[in-house]
Formats: sequence, structure tokens, C-alpha cells
Amino acid sequence: MIPASSTVAIVGATGAVGREALAILQQRNHPPANIRAVASERSAGGTINYGGTHLPIHTLSVAAFEGVNISIFCTGAELSARWAREALNAGSHVIDNSSAFRLDPGVPLVIPEINGDLARSAGPPRLIANPNCSTILLLTALEPLRQRFGISRAVVSTYQAVSGAGAPAIDELLSQTRAVLEGHTPRPAVFHTPCAFNVFSHDSAVDPLSGVNGEERKMIDESAKIWRDTSIPITPTCIRVPVVRAHSASVALTLCSPASEADLFHALHAGKGLSIIDDRSENHFPTPLQAVGGDVVLVGRIRLDPSMPMHHHGQSRHVCLWLCGDQLRKGAALNALQIADLLHAIA
Repeated sequence: MIPASSTVAIVGATGAVGREALAILQQRNHPPANIRAVASERSAGGTINYGGTHLPIHTLSVAAFEGVNISIFCTGAELSARWAREALNAGSHVIDNSSAFRLDPGVPLVIPEINGDLARSAGPPRLIANPNCSTILLLTALEPLRQRFGISRAVVSTYQAVSGAGAPAIDELLSQTRAVLEGHTPRPAVFHTPCAFNVFSHDSAVDPLSGVNGEERKMIDESAKIWRDTSIPITPTCIRVPVVRAHSASVALTLCSPASEADLFHALHAGKGLSIIDDRSENHFPTPLQAVGGDVVLVGRIRLDPSMPMHHHGQSRHVCLWLCGDQLRKGAALNALQIADLLHAIA
């Protein structure tokens, strides 16, 4: 755990992920005197609530990192690329939530349940990248199966909450929902199409040659780096749904070794950061609402692929599952703080 004596800076403290990081630190009872809330100039001079205490908001500047032990960047890639090195130079460890450094070969990309060994260090301040939210949730769920049976291919369809696009996207879904219910036409601003009562392809840019969008490309490239294995093909289709919070994904896997349903359940039960919800008799499986505020990835609909032939003893290499996870917590703020926990020897 982060020592209570360590000063932690949350950069982008007024955004959706920044507020979630503050909420987790408050739940852990980290002293408010050792929290530095940092945001852009338009927020500077104000305060932000922290367990009943009002923390002053510091302007993002070199001075904001003086005396800071760990800086959690909850900003976009442009700001992270500009300021992360400044925080390092000031003597702070940096954990960056943006895409700025994820594919940099010199920067570890860490999910603690999978490659947390890369974050343990008693040395000088380090920069560590936090993966994309969908990548974190997916790989956390798949890791115990990869370890036990190996994975030769994954086909993934995501159902992503609007809050992945930030606090303004939440406001847009709520306001559009009210507008539709009152008989008005919703007017999109954050997204290019209405998000209320609608499902649409992820809002990241689409490569005109491959047809792969930015969110899908992150999942492909980041998974290869985290698993340290470029040989596992991942075919993602990333979609936005009218859900405020928590992402979901449907996954079809080809394993290297065949498994029975009992084998799958046994492996997943032993996995880290997971909880299984799989009750066929009651049709009870994970939902985004169940995942909100939780620290684990929920997994269910665990089954052998009915379209593929079985091996002996009710085993198959082709399996399916469904997962839900809070992308603001495990998919962003919590994963970053778990990385900070591993940096237990604070400079």
C-alpha cells in the first residue's frame, strides 16, 4: 500500500478518473494533508471535496510536483507527454493513465495481476503506464485461462459506457435521455451521434486502410506488450452503449489446450481480481450496474463454444465468456493506485 506519509498528486483531479482516484484514496483514509489535487488553470483557485475536507486545486506547473512522491496522471495524452517528465525530474514516481507512453519500449505497461513485477522498484523515480480501460478488464479476466491453458486467439466485442469519454459524456447521456423522454430530439456534442437509446461504433478514429478504430488498436497492441507475446491474434469490435458507467465484453477464445467447463471455472475461481457470477438456473450473470464501484472484474456466461466440436471427456479448445468491470476504477484509477502500491519503496 502507499504509505500514509507519502504525498500523492492527482493530476487532472477534476475529471472523471481523477475524481475516482481521489475517492479511492479517501476510502483508504490517505491523509488529506498528503494529497495534492492538480488541474488546469481554469480550475485553479477552487477546491475539491475529499471526505469532507476541501482540498485546494493547484495549477499544473513544475511547482505543483515539489515534495510529491507519486503522481497519478489522469489527463489526456498531450498533457501527459508535456508534464510527466517534469514530475519525474521533480523526484516523483509517475503513473500515467493516458496513451502517451503505453507503447514506449522503455516504459512498463502494467496490470498488477499480470506483470506487477515490472512495477516493483526501490530505485529512482520511475514512469509506468496504465493500460487502456478495455485492455485492463479483458486481460484481467483472461489471464488465469492463459496461464492454465494458453490462448491462441481471442475475438472480443465490447459494450462500453459513455463515461469512458469523460464527465461531459455522462452529462450528454443524461441530458439526451431527458430530452427524448420529453419528446425532444437529442442533440449530440461529445459524440457524433445521439448516445441516448442508441448503440454505435466506438468514437475513436478509424484507420481508413484496416478499418480498425483507435480503441481496437489499443487493445491489440497493448495486449501484446503486457502478455509479452505478439503471437496471440486479438480481433476486437468496440462499441458504445447507453450505459453511464462500467464496460462489458463478450469474448470467444481459442485455447492452446482443451478444457472442460469445470476446468474453466476452476481456473477462473483461482484468478486474481475476478469474481464469478454464473447462475444459469436464475439467468443471473454480470451486469454493468453490478460492476459499478467494484474493484474486481465480474465474469459469467462461462461455456464451451456450441458451434465447435468437442474433444474427449467434454473438453474443447473453443470457449466463451462475458465480463463486466468498472472502467473508472479497475479500468483506470484503481489499477493506477495498485501500481503505486507496488512502488512500496518511496523515494
